[in-house]
Amino acid sequence: MERKQPARLADVARAAGVSVATASRVLNGSPHRVSDQLSERVREAARRLRYAPNVGAQVLARSTSQTVALLLHDVTDPYFGQIAGGVLAEAARRNVRVLIADTGIDPDSEVQHLDSLRGYRPRAVIVAGSRTTDEAAEARLADHLSDLLELGATVVSVGQPGLPGRVVRPANREGAGALARFLVELGHREFAVVAGPEQLQVVRERRDGFVGALPADANVVHVRSEFSRDGGYQAGLDLLERSKLPTAVFVTGDVQATGLCTALREGGVKIPEEVSVAGFDDIPVVRDLTPSLTTVALPLHEMGIKALEAALEDGDFPEELSIMTELIERESTAAPREK
Repeated sequence: MERKQPARLADVARAAGVSVATASRVLNGSPHRVSDQLSERVREAARRLRYAPNVGAQVLARSTSQTVALLLHDVTDPYFGQIAGGVLAEAARRNVRVLIADTGIDPDSEVQHLDSLRGYRPRAVIVAGSRTTDEAAEARLADHLSDLLELGATVVSVGQPGLPGRVVRPANREGAGALARFLVELGHREFAVVAGPEQLQVVRERRDGFVGALPADANVVHVRSEFSRDGGYQAGLDLLERSKLPTAVFVTGDVQATGLCTALREGGVKIPEEVSVAGFDDIPVVRDLTPSLTTVALPLHEMGIKALEAALEDGDFPEELSIMTELIERESTAAPREK
């Protein structure tokens, strides 16, 4: 069977009755505006002709592509899933392609993925995830990102400042402090803080923000946990082994908090009658827990949108954009029971 030659941009332009320049603006993500009517005509012609842009040719012509590289610590984590959803939604609106890589929390893994993506000459790179305390590895990552900046790409971090380029910074410390003050106002003085991996700066920000806002007479127990549902479950088992339970538990991530609540319930502990539990992030599932989880909300989808805007916008976009949190009071917290 004779193979068909792939459709060219000129074929699409001819079928849509527009210039090649107009077809390129619609299909290749140009910042120049094209009317909705013309855009739909071009896209319909491209669909009919099964046109696919030649990424290699775009790279040669522009020394870059219309591709954004998105590096995430864990695509299965709802925190990163919602950020990715915001990036993808904004990318679809701007007709930009997104390549996603799952890197884990190792900066050297992020470097390896950047190297593998270099051939695409991405227009921008978004690194979503907490920075770590491994200064040497962070420096290696910074060097690679600086190279991309010199090649004309934009670099955006979603997390803590420290890497080259722009940063979308969630107010972790401030949000955790507001939660601590809320629990103190309820009457709590006996706390446990269930924190994720110590090498992650986000864990330190949330833990230190919470503990720093407690009064001098508060008692605090610290429990280490993996940043996962199973890590939170194990932290709950660890608390149950103690001779005395705190009256309130702050968990540095909602995914951990779901596991912790399960462990406490299986251990016969009533939430919040015996122990109040609060988390951080406000991932969708925590609204459906029984009881629903008090938490510090981050607009994760919006953070993804802002990250892509920071990656593609020129001019006056701030180098550091702070994302404020909101305390969401639900059924998992209450005043401590009198003894």
